[in-house]
Amino acid sequence: MRGVIVPSMSITRRNLMLAGAGALAAGTTALGTPASAAAVVDYPGAEWIPATSSNFTVSTRPSSYPINVVVIHVTQEYYRDAIAIFQDPARKVSSHYLVRSGDGHIAQLVREKDIGWHAGNWNYNTRSIGIEHEGWVDQPQWFTAQMYAASAALTRAICDKYRIPKDRSHIIGHNEVPGATHTDPGPLWDWTRYLRLVNN
Repeated sequence: MRGVIVPSMSITRRNLMLAGAGALAAGTTALGTPASAAAVVDYPGAEWIPATSSNFTVSTRPSSYPINVVVIHVTQEYYRDAIAIFQDPARKVSSHYLVRSGDGHIAQLVREKDIGWHAGNWNYNTRSIGIEHEGWVDQPQWFTAQMYAASAALTRAICDKYRIPKDRSHIIGHNEVPGATHTDPGPLWDWTRYLRLVNN
């Protein structure tokens, strides 16, 4: 890793193996991430990239609050920049999931049981799952087939898990949250296509 100096110790295959074994025994990988990270995700296949704990509220949903809405967002940022925002304690924002444009890769940043700060409305935050999508509302080329398919499969799984109806009353845009000051996902988001995929 850039910037890491190992004083008076030669880096050999044996030393790396010993370091890795010690880290696993301590519950982390050799890179310092949780060894059980794969078990942390709520959606199989998602990559666990946690938001800072300063940007969401720990909870016990759905026992503390029912989950009955999925909120669709568009980042207005590149994928990596959006992750950096969710990991910045000063930003006070997070979403449960982030879908990459080019290949539909899904990152989970907040556990579903916890309350993401994504809707700009506390009531909606407590009872929703937020899904961000890489791209810009006025550039529809970011809304790729891979993104639509991956996001729709994620939304379908969330709806099935929490018995959320798969309709436009329960799968909404950020702009439809009461009091919203955001316009995403914008008029170029294809709701007809998206709902068709969710319901397949």
